[in-house]
Amino acid sequence: FRLVMHYLSIMTDEQTLVMYSGHPLGLFPSSPSSPRAVVTNGMMIPNYSSKENYDKLFALGVTMYGQMTAGSYCYIGPQGIVHGTTLTVLNAARRHLNTSELAGRVFLTSGLGGMSGAQAKAATICGCVGVIAEVNKTALEKRHNQGWLMEIADSLDKCIERIKEARKEKKPLSLGFHGNIVDLWERLASEDEMLVDMGSDQTSLHNPYNGGYYPAGLTFEEANQLMTNDAGKFKDAVQTSLKRQVAAINKLSSRGMYFFDYGNAFLLEASRAGADVGLKEDGTFRYPSYVQDIMGNIFSLGFGPFRWVCTSGFPEDLEVSDKIATDVLEHIMKQGVPKEVKPQYEDNINWIKKAQENKLVVGSQARILYSDQNGRVAIALAFNEAIADKRIKGPIVVSRDHHDVSGTDSPYRETSNIFDGSNICADMAVQNVIGDSFRGATWVSLHNGGGVGW
Repeated sequence: FRLVMHYLSIMTDEQTLVMYSGHPLGLFPSSPSSPRAVVTNGMMIPNYSSKENYDKLFALGVTMYGQMTAGSYCYIGPQGIVHGTTLTVLNAARRHLNTSELAGRVFLTSGLGGMSGAQAKAATICGCVGVIAEVNKTALEKRHNQGWLMEIADSLDKCIERIKEARKEKKPLSLGFHGNIVDLWERLASEDEMLVDMGSDQTSLHNPYNGGYYPAGLTFEEANQLMTNDAGKFKDAVQTSLKRQVAAINKLSSRGMYFFDYGNAFLLEASRAGADVGLKEDGTFRYPSYVQDIMGNIFSLGFGPFRWVCTSGFPEDLEVSDKIATDVLEHIMKQGVPKEVKPQYEDNINWIKKAQENKLVVGSQARILYSDQNGRVAIALAFNEAIADKRIKGPIVVSRDHHDVSGTDSPYRETSNIFDGSNICADMAVQNVIGDSFRGATWVSLHNGGGVGW
């Protein structure tokens, strides 16, 4: 860390800092138009690119977890996943419930940790009843104290009772269930009344046997102890729970619930556990990934993450930038946009207008929205003008993330809707980072593995 900070403090605009899985290789000569930073994480020779080898090399300190935004030094807190989940749920409802009005509709999922904790906030922004199971009481209470989780139910009976009430009240609600998601799925599947409209999962199943997923039948503490003392038995318990969870999901799905994989390797690990996920010869499952079925068409319209950070650190700079972005998008809409694009502009304008009241900032004064090329260019130019005339007091850093067009090759996520066989090829992401490096990007990054699993 100190060496990285030293390099950053002395580098010139004719040097590039090269980062190798968290290790600074040094400053190298470059031109002013070149990236100031080039980052790689978790890169491995294909024949050795496995979870087992990664764990060994990570323990040796020679490689690093290739998570998307964090690995690129542009993590903006949970706001990014709040926004992504909000758009995913809204567009899933349009596509599968034939409505944009989610009052009284129930979305069931699990996980209230660092990234998955965003689900509670996204549910209330969408206007639905979000029910999120979490075994870790500390994580549950953290989200409740933060204000993102409105209520907590500490028993299955209380949870079911509150779901029934909320459906009738038709008011936004984020309800945390302190317990195992498997038990909740099974209880809902046994109810005569259909109580859930949409379902997903956001446990950390890219890391299922080291705390990413907790098996049913054990308390949080008991599971941690078993994980430490008998890894084999813990793995068996996880796989048994995955099979039970999928069986309950299948029952509810047959009654009309829409379920999607939210890119956490849920279906992949469930299939490895022997669960009935309908694995087909082409590697797809009974249930689609959220990219394949919900967001892929939106990405194909050129919409993707446009993120910025106000380097002054002043909240008022972020507030001004929010107003600028809103004005720009509304102006573009008034000029006329295609029918299929209009809902995306409306969702993002609504997101920005409510951003301040939703208190999405954690740490850096940052914001995210999805936009097409027209919106991105216009917003960036408007930011430049605002900085030049001192309405914004410091520079703004603009970045993107893995959801952006051609940003990631991942057969269970970003490339899940490619059917010519190239969904497992990595050319697109590699070409993307090479191309960005000579098209004016200030820093570029390339990762292997990470949040999509191995």
